[in-house]
This record gives sequence, structure tokens and C-alpha cells, in this order.
Amino acid sequence: MIKAIVTDIEGTTGSIHFVHQVLFPYAKQHLPEFVRQQQAQPAVAEQVAAVKAEMQKPDADLDAVIAQLITWIEADQKITPLKALQGLIWDTGYKTGAYKGHVYDDAHQQLQAWREQGLALYIYSSGSVYAQKLLFGFSEFGDLTPWFTGYFDTQVGGKREAQSYQAIVQQIGLAAEEILFLSDVVEELDAAQQVGIKTVQLVREPNMVVGEHTQVASFKEIDLSAI
Repeated sequence: MIKAIVTDIEGTTGSIHFVHQVLFPYAKQHLPEFVRQQQAQPAVAEQVAAVKAEMQKPDADLDAVIAQLITWIEADQKITPLKALQGLIWDTGYKTGAYKGHVYDDAHQQLQAWREQGLALYIYSSGSVYAQKLLFGFSEFGDLTPWFTGYFDTQVGGKREAQSYQAIVQQIGLAAEEILFLSDVVEELDAAQQVGIKTVQLVREPNMVVGEHTQVASFKEIDLSAI
């Protein structure tokens, strides 16, 4: 019996286009000014230092750091300090009403139903926990954060690595077979399946790569009793 559901965001609970056509461009546009203005703030200084460490250039100047961050954005790199800084920048966008977090209607309805049924809901995304909370806290349906028991990001490990899901199982405190993971990415589902987690692939876009997992086009098609 499924007792907890862990879901990806991009392409799963919300449109991949919102991330790539709204959030990423906003962060890229505002990142240089944000880092220069906020570099003395502890949260920003910590991530700047982490970028230098990732670059293996501890003496890199701020311009070099900013250039590296822009390169990572353009390449859609899942680098932890980049994700953390993007989250801080997106905070301004959400709070000023520049955009609202996109959540599919079927995901909104089914997540609410599962929550009301007593299931524990979790998010696992390459975006930082901070960014995850912003997206669901300022969603098109209002503040959905009370629905979620916990959040996981790349601090727990890469999303295509089995050990990341083993760590999630341990933190949730349930048997792996009592947990369902939802994603649109086959490699992520494969990694989760390796540690015994149940899986369902969301296939929302045409010509997607599909794997040996149960496939659905929306959350409404997920039948927990059949998993």
C-alpha cells in the first residue's frame, strides 16, 4: 500500500515551459545585478564561495563568478550553488507578482485528494528547496505548501543516482515499496526503482522518451490501488 508520494516538478506537477521560458530567463536577466548588489549578504556570499569551489578557482573575481553562473544557466546545469542563487532571485519575481508558479490542474486536484486521504506528500526537484517552496507557495492556486510534508533537492544527491533515493527512503522513514515516485524522466524513475520505490512516468509532451514504468498522461490516471 502506498503511504507516501514523492513527485518531481518540471514536466510532472507543472509545465516544463514555465521553468525554461519564465523562470530561467528571469534569473539570467537579474542575476548579474543581484549578485553584485547582494554579495555581502551571508546567503549570497556562501553561494559565491561555493561557485568558486566548483570552478576550482578560489581567487576568481566576481565577474568571473557571474560569467560562470550565466554559462551554467545557458547549459541548464544542475549545480547546487546556481540553484540556490536562482531561488533567491525568483523570490523577488514571485513576491512582486511578475509570475505565479505553474501547477497543472490535474496535479492540483489529485495532490489535494491524496492529502485529504492522509498520504504524505514530498517534492524532489533539482531546483533548491527554497525555489520549490516559492513555486508552490505562490502558485496559480494559492499557497499549496501546507500540503507537503517535506522537500528534497540536489543536497540529497543527483536525481539519476540510486543512492539519492535510498537517502530519501531513510529520511521519510517508510519501506521503499510504500513510496511512489512520479517523474517525466526515465533515468530518474530507473534510479528510484533500483532501491524498491514504486514508479509512475508522466508523459505530458509528444515524442517523450518512455521507459519500463507505468505511464500516464495526467495525475487523474494514477490508480494507487493498482501499483
